[in-house]
Amino acid sequence: MPSELVEDPILRQRYRFTREGDVLWVEIWADPGASAPEHFHPVQREDWELLEGEAEFRIDGRTRSASPGERLAVEPGVRHAFENVGQGVARLRARVEPALELQEFLTEGAALNASGRFTRGGLPKGPRALLEGAAFTERYRATIVLTSPPVAVQRLVVPPLARLARRRRARANA
Repeated sequence: MPSELVEDPILRQRYRFTREGDVLWVEIWADPGASAPEHFHPVQREDWELLEGEAEFRIDGRTRSASPGERLAVEPGVRHAFENVGQGVARLRARVEPALELQEFLTEGAALNASGRFTRGGLPKGPRALLEGAAFTERYRATIVLTSPPVAVQRLVVPPLARLARRRRARANA
């Protein structure tokens, strides 16, 4: 059964999820100009299909325009992103295997983006948001890795910030 629609106000996308065993289907409605930031999945394969609209995919540094009916595959570890380059809403569908926690990542990410603690560019507006973002990034690192800031910088900075976020949360709940 499909999930409720999840709206991400910063990425300007809406998601609906359907789970079939270890396969996650993600249907995405992307507003004009909306894009998914470049990222990779350490162990997941994504098979994309553009259902409506116009989109441009960047896969492993190469840009490819897509029109309805086109399909693209992204293997694990390959950097990728997409952007709606059309005038209307683009509708896409991705088959993700194994599902891991991608649905939770996208749902929690949308909630963080709706919190008002991040800029339109997705940057934290203050220390609280910085710590929440670090904890979020660390929690889902086995599922998805954003490529900005650079992964090497993330490996140095995210773990101590995530530990600090956990300690602060534990003190607040004590």
